[in-house]
Amino acid sequence: MKKRAFMDSRDNLSGYLFLAPWLLGFLILTLYPMLQSLYYSFTQFDMLTAPQWIGADNYVKMFTGDPTYLKSLQVTFTFVFLGVPLKLAFALLIALIMNQKLRMIGFYRTVYYIPTLLGGSVAIAMLWRQLFSGEGVVNAILGSFFGLTNLPSWIANPQYALYTLVLLTVWQFGSSMIIFLAGLKQIPDEYYEAASVDGAGKLVKFFRITLPSLSPVILFNLVMQMISSFQAFTQAFIISAGRGGPLDSTMFYTLYLYIKGFYHFEMGYASAMAWTLLVIIAVITAVIFKSSGNWVSYGSGD
Repeated sequence: MKKRAFMDSRDNLSGYLFLAPWLLGFLILTLYPMLQSLYYSFTQFDMLTAPQWIGADNYVKMFTGDPTYLKSLQVTFTFVFLGVPLKLAFALLIALIMNQKLRMIGFYRTVYYIPTLLGGSVAIAMLWRQLFSGEGVVNAILGSFFGLTNLPSWIANPQYALYTLVLLTVWQFGSSMIIFLAGLKQIPDEYYEAASVDGAGKLVKFFRITLPSLSPVILFNLVMQMISSFQAFTQAFIISAGRGGPLDSTMFYTLYLYIKGFYHFEMGYASAMAWTLLVIIAVITAVIFKSSGNWVSYGSGD
């Protein structure tokens, strides 16, 4: 018994030793900074002097004394609730096409995935700014093929700037497409064969078989893309030159957080913004999961 207990304790020690690098990384690089930022969110901290405790003043100021913060919320919510559904719908459409038995289908799948690899880069953001400028390719195409004149600089117009960023995020559909494609591969052909025997058309098959069978995958993509969209930063930072313009029309939440923290040195206020964003994402995610019981089917008959 003593020998067995000794062997078990040695095995446990070995396990903890193997886990030690990850545990140390989590405690030092993740948990401690999170707790530190939570403390800073209740202080006035400029990173140059010692933080001063001010209680919940930062949180009160966000919703009562900072119109730019409210604007960043509006811009971000518009970006998320417009961009995510369009992105998922487009990704599903391409996945349905890529699920066909076509020649060189592997090549096409690779090509359609490339925008996801490149879309978050600084180079693509700069290219996007040039495409939608007043003398960019988009205006040149609209003028040449449709005869349109006096076209605006889409990226510099407050009415359209945000929608160019929505278009950019929709263009980055590759990861969602791959996940949808994997889900489509898991749907048994027998379902469609039985529906064909009953005389069901393509639309009936799509809405009665494909969508219900894909609902767990849709839930996963929806949550992941929602979280990612709330944290969008690079596109707005590069395209607006770090200012969120024009007229704060591309002032994403994370961009304003960066400006407050590293331009204005209001790190306490930026920390409060970060924790508020965490709560917003957690609440929306909880609502999605709560509602999923009404539209997600796991094939158990429910």
